[in-house]
Amino acid sequence: MTRYARRFFSALGLSAMLAAGAAQADDGGKISIVDDRGVIVDDRGVAVEVPALPKRIASISYFADDVALALGIKPVASTYMTSGREPDFLLGLTSGMKQIGQRAKPNLELLSEAKPDLIIAIRRYTVGNAAQLQNIAPYVAYNMELLEESYSETAALSKLLGKPARGERLNADFRKHLSEFAAKAPKGHPRFLIMWGGATPFAFHTENTSASIVAAIGGDNIPGPKSPGGEFGIDLSLETMLEKDPEVIFVYDSGPDRPHESNPIWSQLSAVKNNRVFYVGDQWVETNGPIAREIVLREAAHYLYPDTFPAVDVKAEAAKLIPAELQN
Repeated sequence: MTRYARRFFSALGLSAMLAAGAAQADDGGKISIVDDRGVIVDDRGVAVEVPALPKRIASISYFADDVALALGIKPVASTYMTSGREPDFLLGLTSGMKQIGQRAKPNLELLSEAKPDLIIAIRRYTVGNAAQLQNIAPYVAYNMELLEESYSETAALSKLLGKPARGERLNADFRKHLSEFAAKAPKGHPRFLIMWGGATPFAFHTENTSASIVAAIGGDNIPGPKSPGGEFGIDLSLETMLEKDPEVIFVYDSGPDRPHESNPIWSQLSAVKNNRVFYVGDQWVETNGPIAREIVLREAAHYLYPDTFPAVDVKAEAAKLIPAELQN
């Protein structure tokens, strides 16, 4: 078995390891540390042997970049969302990491060249290449889709990176901030939609992390909740959109190609008529990390209730959460 081969443990063996030293990270993420190695059960339900204190993290998605930077650790490699654009919510610090391709199609050769000792990846885009990834370095996959997962994933990764208390504090702070913003929000329920642009837009159900945040401060998400066991989003035609007529629309800004705008129905929407369509950054899609969710909360509050909450300087907010020594 190669050095980084994925370890599949029997139920008895895994139970013994977890019972022997193991802790339940805040909100989830079982981790057992044994000598200089550890075992984590990821969102695939797979037990992965990892370094006890990894030093060279590769991130397939921005989630691990987000968590690591908030912990004062700079990853060595990262995928991107939109080519040539470094995310403001991470202060553009991904420019100093080895670029390993778009998150849906990471370049495994470039990833290998980065010599990571841990790969943290978005599950749905990487599970098909699990064996190849595991041959490069220990591969841990998270769903990175829902707000409830944001807490458990942040806690588990913080523990894995040797800073569990900081992870717990980041989770506690966000819960507190979410409650405070919700209490301050006006008593209205503006209809909203978060979508990827396209001829048939893809919209997020309420459980999705960014949609959950907007709903928590009073927004009424027109796609509604997901079905039990269903996907976190749905294709939503312009006709259906007009029928539900959102008052505020958040569109992930993936570039100049915006085919939805050429549909005549688009101009009939209340949000469009009232100039309440907002093209938003990567943090609205990669929201599960502690930096992204704090910024989305503040942006959502301002866009929904501009008379109550101030406009947001994304980089200034990010700088509050990323240690100064990483910013220089």
